[in-house]
Amino acid sequence: MSNNVTPAGSVWSAFSGPNLGYVLEQYELFVQTPEEVDPDLVALFEQFGAPIVDGVATAEITSAGTAVAQADFKKILGAVQLAQAIRQHGHLAADLYPLKDRKLDTSRIEESAYGLSAADLAALPATIFFEQVPAGVTNGKEAVDYLKSVYVGKIGFEYGQVSNKEEFAWIQAQVEGGALQSTLSNDEKKAVLERLTRIEGFEKFIHKTFVGQKRFSGEGLDTQVILFDEILKAAETAKVENVRIGMAHRGRLNVLTHVLNKPYAMMFADFAHVTNDYFLPEDGRLSITKGWTGDVKYHMGASYNRESGMNVALAYNPSHLEVGAPVVMGQTRAAQDKRQQAGAVDFDALKALGIIVHGDAAFPGQGIVTETLNFAQTEGFTNGGTIHIIANNMIGFTTEHYDSRSSVYSSDPAKGYEVPVIHVNADSPEDVVNVGRFAVAYRQKFQKDILIDLIGYRRYGHNETDDPTVTNPDTYKLVAKHDTIRKMYGAELAAAGIVTAEQVDVLDKDIYAEMQAAYDHVKEVGKTDEHKHVEMPEELKVNFPEVDTTVDAERLVAINEQLLKFQEGFEPQNKLGKILAKRSEAYTSAKIDWGHAETLAYATILQDGTAVRFTGQDAQRGTFSQRHLVLHDKNNGSVFTPLHHIDGAKASFTVHNSPLTEAGVVGYEYGYSLETKDTLNVWEAQFGDFANMAQVMFDNFISSARSKWGQKSGLVILLPHGYEGQGPEHSSSRIERFLQMSAENNWFVANCSNAGNYYHLLRRQAALLNTEGVRPLIVASPKYLLRHPLAAASAEQLATGKFEEVIEQPGLGQNAEAVEKVLLGTGKVTIDLADRVKDGEGFDHLHIVRVEQLYPFPTAQIQEIVARFPNVKEIAWVQEEPKNQGVWNYALEQLLEVSAGKKLSYVGRPAMSSTSEGDADSHKENQAKLIAEAVAK
Repeated sequence: MSNNVTPAGSVWSAFSGPNLGYVLEQYELFVQTPEEVDPDLVALFEQFGAPIVDGVATAEITSAGTAVAQADFKKILGAVQLAQAIRQHGHLAADLYPLKDRKLDTSRIEESAYGLSAADLAALPATIFFEQVPAGVTNGKEAVDYLKSVYVGKIGFEYGQVSNKEEFAWIQAQVEGGALQSTLSNDEKKAVLERLTRIEGFEKFIHKTFVGQKRFSGEGLDTQVILFDEILKAAETAKVENVRIGMAHRGRLNVLTHVLNKPYAMMFADFAHVTNDYFLPEDGRLSITKGWTGDVKYHMGASYNRESGMNVALAYNPSHLEVGAPVVMGQTRAAQDKRQQAGAVDFDALKALGIIVHGDAAFPGQGIVTETLNFAQTEGFTNGGTIHIIANNMIGFTTEHYDSRSSVYSSDPAKGYEVPVIHVNADSPEDVVNVGRFAVAYRQKFQKDILIDLIGYRRYGHNETDDPTVTNPDTYKLVAKHDTIRKMYGAELAAAGIVTAEQVDVLDKDIYAEMQAAYDHVKEVGKTDEHKHVEMPEELKVNFPEVDTTVDAERLVAINEQLLKFQEGFEPQNKLGKILAKRSEAYTSAKIDWGHAETLAYATILQDGTAVRFTGQDAQRGTFSQRHLVLHDKNNGSVFTPLHHIDGAKASFTVHNSPLTEAGVVGYEYGYSLETKDTLNVWEAQFGDFANMAQVMFDNFISSARSKWGQKSGLVILLPHGYEGQGPEHSSSRIERFLQMSAENNWFVANCSNAGNYYHLLRRQAALLNTEGVRPLIVASPKYLLRHPLAAASAEQLATGKFEEVIEQPGLGQNAEAVEKVLLGTGKVTIDLADRVKDGEGFDHLHIVRVEQLYPFPTAQIQEIVARFPNVKEIAWVQEEPKNQGVWNYALEQLLEVSAGKKLSYVGRPAMSSTSEGDADSHKENQAKLIAEAVAK
């Protein structure tokens, strides 16, 4: 407040004369010794700054005048505090609960709490309360009444947590300017009634026709569909091209039917066990995918193109409901990224919008929610703001709110991330409409998350076979007496003369008749339905798609040189600069290490026209300082990404260090991979065991989504794995878990021992994208082998080689008649064996086969190798993991076929409850023993 001028609408504009003098005197004291100033006044100074108004002198204040000023000031201060309390705490007194089963708190917004009367307020100017005084408000009493009408209605607002001044001011201006109190036209009201009639009629029809079948009814939150309608209409107006939706199962069938436009007949066919393909619309605007094992109907998704051209997709979702949230966020980001150009990705947040519906018990209860809120504004994982909706039916299965959380609202975790929260009574459809419009306006303007707490109830139990009166009798007495929103809204419109009661009744009957006709058609078709089952695609029945991954040698030489050129003036850190410079020599001397080979693979993939997105907690440098995809100038910290400067690159390259989060980020990357067919998506764990924290994503999505839902992903998962004496938590990626989930060619699982083989594995994976043969890739990646000379690649191998499922140990097996023992192993332990046998001298009895691809297991190739040695007596599986972990239990069944009566043995650590020993000395001793046992005659 410079130049002694108070802006119009400032709180200080209400003070003059002795009042102002007193405030100025107190402010001077506040500057010197704030502890001597009334705490309420301190709060006012901290919020509004110095009370300076042009033309006022403090010298005119007498001691008597000060006493009078203090009395008047208390009234003004109380009025200001009352206004702030209404804004901050009005939601606690708002009419938010349809069943009216929550005690409302009005204590903070009562005039008497601030020593005020109606007359006191009427004597004050309205400018104390507003920067822009609303029309018709002339004094303080009318101002308070207006604020209560805004903040203590059927919408409750929480935005005090927003620290950005512009954002805060915009929200307050919208709220107090009446943006959320706009009135619908009569035609709009009729449309809402028609929509509510369909929503309720759909649930009633299923309840009556398919008695006892689970559907997880959305009744009690019927206006959830109304909310979707308004969000989508506002998104169309904002020129959004794609909307990605994630939601739990409650109300999902209604959303599929009325938001994604899945025809009634298709939905009823699912209940009647009739093939729903017969009823798929011929206009091609609705699309669904199916897997061969299938899933329950309330987990399914769909994609729909609206008349505007905007695509709306509801993600497929397992019963672990909240884990779908980061998946949808990743899908949304993928729809915003332009990847068809070299260099960095071109991100446009306004192209796509994410909407995620949460359960009221799950939102505060599941940590995955906090993970996604945390990374929502980070560069690599933002999608320009998600509209979060809590479908709040005020209960979790049978658990009441006081057992579900330690906060007032289920939405409270969002406030820690400065997400504005709007609570709205689900029984007030017109307020729901206004909230939906506001949410899109906020998201598009500020590109940040916003949360809508849609508060309703649950008309039936957790599902339609559940009796909720057993555990929640009081609530369900209220539910039994409570009219549906369609009935109440119809009566409201009839009372207003917008429709007649007879029209409301006829509408209900006509819509029900429409559904009956659709079901009658389903029954007719069902009489001849052959119930065809979805078959696994032929391309997935092939264990190992043959892909040409060779690269012209001259092209590789050029790429290698380009990767070592920096932009003008850029200086890498000295040690790193020397390491990178050696890559030129390494290329010609067959010493291409892991990070070097990986970078060359990405460069060739970019030239082939496939984008690369790579994320992980330390992905740019690499956990083991092996990668260095992003370089930092030693003088000013500026960054340089060599892969942005490859001649002939036709697609973008992105690498982001991620937050210290596994489940959320893995889900995000999986979602990104679903949306894109032109991008190699890679996530790397800091250590392989970190994948433990994302196990739900592997179980519910990555391993099984193709068979359940027909969804294709080529996601690559890198899990550093290997026993180097680093203890139980930094040794094992728990590869046995991935092998246990391996079936139906659902993914590849690999553990390479050679940098060149890894190079070709990445190129193969990129080549399989956008084909029926695409599938995820799980890689037990190395630590110790990253710079091991026996794991290095040659330029010739990169140029002319291919991915080898098995690699035979050089120098062994030369005398086929002498070989009596064949060792099989995978990854690091095979290099330990190679180190032990050196050039093979003295080990004629032995042959070693490295199994590079674990799933699908290369049984045929191993059989061919063993068959070359007629005198083999023993086949041994060697591993460094304990016997009850690692590959042994999975490989055993495969090797029984290979052994054909020969001795089949295990060499490795005994079964253990821990993944490894806890100290390096014990590790070395045990590792030396198993290597010695393996190579012995």
